[in-house]
Order: sequence, then structure tokens, then C-alpha cells
Amino acid sequence: MYVSARTDYAVRAMLAVTAEHPRLVKAAGLAAVQDIPLSFLQGILLDLRRAGLLHSHRGVDGGYALARPAEEITVGDVVRAVGGALTTVRGLPTSTATYHGAATALHDVWIAVEAAIEGVVDHKTLAELSSISVKRN
Repeated sequence: MYVSARTDYAVRAMLAVTAEHPRLVKAAGLAAVQDIPLSFLQGILLDLRRAGLLHSHRGVDGGYALARPAEEITVGDVVRAVGGALTTVRGLPTSTATYHGAATALHDVWIAVEAAIEGVVDHKTLAELSSISVKRN
């Protein structure tokens, strides 16, 4: 699995918002604390809001907050919100990959890879990651 900067930034941003819950987090402050370029972060926050993971509040006292409890948001939710499918084969959904002859069994390998990745990211919540971070600090 390739983790792009966009995906990494999105998960980091969501964890930072989780850590501040229920306080609102401003994009500029989030960018500074997480060392994410603000212009890049603003696009990510928009995607996260459109996916129903964040609420945005306008105004001087505005900012971003989780749209659902941290216990209900998985890393997989965040990854899909900003990057689409978790795995692809040649840019297409893994399930559509077809092979012939000696490579026929390769389809099963890619499906297993996808299932393994889903098994990790779809079962690790922001709340769990936040509690681990608190224990390490």
C-alpha cells in the first residue's frame, strides 16, 4: 500500500482534531502544529468535510470538529475520503483485475492484499490511535 502525503496529512489532521475535541480547531493552527502546508491542508479538510467526517464552523470563533465520535471513525474512512480505493491494480478496483494462463492465481493475491489492508485500517479508530498517543507521551 502506498501512503501518499495527502493521506498521511489527512490522518494526522484528523488525529489532531480528535485530540482537541470538543474544541474547534482552526486550519492555520492545525497546519502549523502538524507541519502541513496550509493550502494543501485546506483541500484535505474540504474532502474530509464532504465525506461527513468533519464539521466546519464559520466565523472568528470557527474551525473544524469531528462530525461523528472518534470511536466511529476509522483510518480507512479517512483514507477513502481523501484517496479513494485502498488498493487498485493498474489504477482500477482490485476486484476487476483479470488474468489468464500462468497468472490466473494472481487475482487471489491482490484480493488477499486488499483484505489484509482493510483488516488493519477499517478496525483502527481515531479514538484508539489517540489513546495510544496519550499513553506514549
